Amino acid sequence: MHVTSAPLPPHVLHVTQPVDGGVARVVADLVRMQRAAGMRVSVACPASGGLPESLAAEGCEVLRWEASRSPAKGLLREGRRLAEVVSRVRPDVIHAHSAKAGLITRLVVRGRVPTVFQPHAWSFAAVAGTEARLARAWERRGARWASRLLCVSRAEQRTGTSNGIEAQWRLVPNGVDLERFRPAGPSDGTIPRPSAPGPLVVCVGRLCRQKGQDVLVEAWRDVVREVPRARLVLVGDGPDAARLRAVAPSSVSFEGAVDDPVPWYRAADLVVLPSRWEGIALAPLEAMACGSPVLVTDVDGARESLPPRLASQCLTRPDDPAAITRDLVRLLSDAEGLRTLGRAAHRHVRAHHDVRRTAAAVADVYGELLGLETIECREPITT
Repeated sequence: MHVTSAPLPPHVLHVTQPVDGGVARVVADLVRMQRAAGMRVSVACPASGGLPESLAAEGCEVLRWEASRSPAKGLLREGRRLAEVVSRVRPDVIHAHSAKAGLITRLVVRGRVPTVFQPHAWSFAAVAGTEARLARAWERRGARWASRLLCVSRAEQRTGTSNGIEAQWRLVPNGVDLERFRPAGPSDGTIPRPSAPGPLVVCVGRLCRQKGQDVLVEAWRDVVREVPRARLVLVGDGPDAARLRAVAPSSVSFEGAVDDPVPWYRAADLVVLPSRWEGIALAPLEAMACGSPVLVTDVDGARESLPPRLASQCLTRPDDPAAITRDLVRLLSDAEGLRTLGRAAHRHVRAHHDVRRTAAAVADVYGELLGLETIECREPITT
């Protein structure tokens, strides 16, 4: 009697640097959903940050891969170590996240294993001059070693093609866990609001040039002249923290990095994202899922997080303190309007940005590469 064993589910290796912020949250959500759907999943990443610890605690195989954010630093050492990881894991598909992991993965693997590269915002958007030209040239060359290039917004894909990158593109917008990111219920406990009365504006994100908190803090001085009781809370940490603290007025509070931003989204009368560039930002999606209205800069990725009919009310110009001041004052002066925007934003995210839809679309990309008709990945995330 011949017994045929069932085929093993595909083994996915996620490679990521960074291990914090929005990229880490995307990786964590994908890993949880893929494991819940029965896939074999490993993650290669630096040991620092909250991602490896949280994934290991859930039983995921986490392999130490020390890599800096710098594109040029430690390439040979990082490449050798990743080659060892790939040889040990022997994955069916590799999913590389963000510029540095995408660089090392494609240099090491060179198409020998089906490879998905997800830039999470283009590397050349973060720099200028010679560095930008080199980054652009690399992305053009490196695209040949990505079986699929996964973009989270149409704008991100357009930026790639307009810069000469030829690839097998797939569009998979980010999603959020709607069981976790939801409006407050009666059993959700105390919401952290400042003791002083007045509207609360919250900005969640890494304190760095990309996220534009320096522009927001500059604008805030003029905001409080028009809305004196307004308060701003910056949630997050990063290289710009000390400089921002040194120049921020007293109506700005710094909460540092938090394990769970949900209470802050729920507490906010308005969530603002003053980014200079984005792939597609998670913070506005998370905030809208919690029922909070948002103001985001009109940059690739952030723009596409909004319901189209709310764009005229919820977009502001990037790198423009005067524009941010004007739009913050306009929104904060209409409390009922903010509540209406929050309800519309909540409906939009529930309809279009459920993380289960995102995970299913990513699984379909893997299925294309592995010759499978479908890979089920539609299980809810437990929180």
